[in-house]
Amino acid sequence: MKRFTLLLLAIFAAALFPSRAKAQGSINRNYVTVQLSPDRDSWEYEPGQTVTFTVSVMRENVPLKNVEVNYQWGEEMLPALETGSLNTGNGTATLKVKGMKKPGFMTCRADVTVDGRKYGNYITVGFAPGKIETTTALPADFREFWDKTIADARRTPLEPLLTLVPEKCTPTVDYYHVRFQNNRPGIYIYGILCVPKEREGKKFPAPMNPPGAGVKYLQGDTSYAQQGVVTLQIGIHGIPLDQDEQIYRNLNNNGLGYYWAYRNDDRDTYYYKNVYTGCVRAMDFLASLPYVDDQRLGVFGGSQGGALTIVTAGLDPRVKFLTANYPALCQIGGYHKGSVGGWPGIFRNPEENDIERKVAVSEYYDVVNFARFVQAEGYYCLGYNDRTCPPTTTYAAYNVVTAPKLLLTPRDSAHWLYPEHRDVLKTWLIEQLTRQ
Repeated sequence: MKRFTLLLLAIFAAALFPSRAKAQGSINRNYVTVQLSPDRDSWEYEPGQTVTFTVSVMRENVPLKNVEVNYQWGEEMLPALETGSLNTGNGTATLKVKGMKKPGFMTCRADVTVDGRKYGNYITVGFAPGKIETTTALPADFREFWDKTIADARRTPLEPLLTLVPEKCTPTVDYYHVRFQNNRPGIYIYGILCVPKEREGKKFPAPMNPPGAGVKYLQGDTSYAQQGVVTLQIGIHGIPLDQDEQIYRNLNNNGLGYYWAYRNDDRDTYYYKNVYTGCVRAMDFLASLPYVDDQRLGVFGGSQGGALTIVTAGLDPRVKFLTANYPALCQIGGYHKGSVGGWPGIFRNPEENDIERKVAVSEYYDVVNFARFVQAEGYYCLGYNDRTCPPTTTYAAYNVVTAPKLLLTPRDSAHWLYPEHRDVLKTWLIEQLTRQ
């Protein structure tokens, strides 16, 4: 009884003093940090140049003295070319390393042990990244394959179904769950459509938003429609988007956990074939809506969504503008060709079965090859410290784009965006789509 009373008092105290209860929680931040600073603000060098890093180990914003630092240096995501150790002395140390002899990216990692705990950090710098050439080959029948694939898919009528969700609507935006057929009868793409309420006699621009990797609980975004832009967010797995969130978690952790490698030994049955056609059918669906201006269509997304953004623009010339953040699926076969490969990082194991065939199939799905055919004006965002979609791979795609393009490079970002840069991309896309 005494324990029960104490428990009730604790709950009551947490309710009365929530800030104190929160303050007693842990903070997701290391007490000790390792800092690596390059000698150039741009983090960029010419091939062959030496890079000088300043290394410090910080605790409570004060550099720690005489800390042993173990470092390794080499091409990003590949085995180290140089290892060694240094001492922080009076608080900082200098590390000089030889740069790459060709365009690309190299990573320096530093690890320390302080009071029995291990800490580490890394930094990736570029060598003439604008000159990076891809290892991805363009199949001779690439366009023929995809033109036929899309034409075949379009023989299936969309048969769209829009279901208004009143509880998700706002005073100015209507929110719909939608579905439409993909490339065969009964094979559906599901999505969330957000439309301005006042639309009679009006035509709005409309971007499509494909999802990041995984099986996700998608909720749409009404903020674009509040600014006069119709948006369609889609799922790619043929699953309705109005289910309980736990269902998507279960599918992600079980049956669809490795969908990106499913049947990747056959270009006609690879999982992403339905995904890529579904993205184009999503543009067909948007263009069919009476309140959408089919001359002002766009696409935006990040990671897998960034990949699908470029794929959609490469396949569909109706796309006029795009924004793509750290796109996945770039230079997929890179590891097999002596370079680095983009997410999902397959082919790192040289003993994988039937690897030559799988790499050949991957080139029909590699974002680099779709980037070659993009006609839309684009704004791209690539982080140097991204180890999910390494910059060698994302630059390989960006460098082959011949359409008008802008590049945002928050160099210290990894596989994420700063809020400021997310706002920049969103504002740019809306401005391009809404200008008359």
